[in-house]
Amino acid sequence: MTATMPDVDSGPHIHTRKPLPSLTGMRFFPALLVFFIHSLQPIGPVDPSGPVNPFADQDLAQGLVKFFLPAGYLGVSFFFLLSGFVITWSVKPGEKVTAYWRRRLVKIFPNHVVMWAAAMILFASAYTPMRTWLPNLFLVNSWINDFTTQMSVNAPSWSLCAELLFYLSFPLLLLGVRRIKAERLWWWAGATVAATVGVGLVTVYLLPDTPRNAYIPLSPTQNWFNYTFPPTRMFEFVLGMLLARIVIANRWPRVRAVWVAALLVAGYVAATYVPAPFNMVATTIVPFGVTIAAVADADVRGLRTHLSGKIMVWLGNVSFGFYLCQGVVIFWGRQAVLGNATYSTPVAVLVMLGMFAATLLAGWFLYACVETPAMKYWGRKKRPAEARGSAQQPATTALQPTEIR
Repeated sequence: MTATMPDVDSGPHIHTRKPLPSLTGMRFFPALLVFFIHSLQPIGPVDPSGPVNPFADQDLAQGLVKFFLPAGYLGVSFFFLLSGFVITWSVKPGEKVTAYWRRRLVKIFPNHVVMWAAAMILFASAYTPMRTWLPNLFLVNSWINDFTTQMSVNAPSWSLCAELLFYLSFPLLLLGVRRIKAERLWWWAGATVAATVGVGLVTVYLLPDTPRNAYIPLSPTQNWFNYTFPPTRMFEFVLGMLLARIVIANRWPRVRAVWVAALLVAGYVAATYVPAPFNMVATTIVPFGVTIAAVADADVRGLRTHLSGKIMVWLGNVSFGFYLCQGVVIFWGRQAVLGNATYSTPVAVLVMLGMFAATLLAGWFLYACVETPAMKYWGRKKRPAEARGSAQQPATTALQPTEIR
């Protein structure tokens, strides 16, 4: 007997699961946070002889690095929370588990393989042995306690190791999450938040704290366990699942947009002062969770947001490609085209805009020419009648602009 996906909630559904275009639009902002810290690196990860950061004014350059230092961590954390929410929201009851796994694997692997190949051809093959690039290709590199392996080939792809674990575990996790009584969902959500703090406490008090990194005051083992080890990031994904159930069960309180914005600002400011490792997840997990659930609830209630317009939805759709291209476009392309030169502030701003435009263009290409065709042709099994009909009818886009995947 083939296992099938259960419904999220066996109780009455007050909230119909409508499309959530605002969450699609929101996806671009965490990718943008990651862009800023990648483009402001004081030392190039591919060419360590010079900076990626284009600002010649060292006070300004260091100030920008300090301000945006939490951005990369927080952007990834937001993605993990959002993944748990969106996948739970969009689950198809009765769908075969194998069909679900196929869609999720097709979602990440074609984009990953294309950027992996690009990185290997352009720069990584010169210094990456097979024992390093092979785990990266199959997205198991973040399970290995070795920084060069974790960030090998196309560095941003490390987070896909965690996403792959989430996707494969989701059917089993859903069986547990749906058994929680609606009135206890908030307690479980609080427990997952506490667990992220617990990961930080284990990191600080139970793991060796030497040698220290110059920019991150953690040892390689501490950084691995707290940040890149996939199982410890599971709490963010599960919190997203619980928040989706809370919204579905109509137990989410209405929160005014001004309070959501204030909570986000407070969380980010706190992350610039709270010491590692707590600034990577624990400081902002509540603001991020509130933001995702509040925006989803607004979409369900038919409220107008600034995130659901065509431009924002388009940016959200290309955000995965935008994120995944950064290792090649920024880490390699900036120095390959401009060398290690730094510039006056106005020119440096133009260089930043150029890096942004190039990364966005590459992300759009990946979305339009790799991700969308892959999801269309391999994301679902065609029925015999469909296969015959597709040969006679013009192709149509399988993924709607407001669909969240």
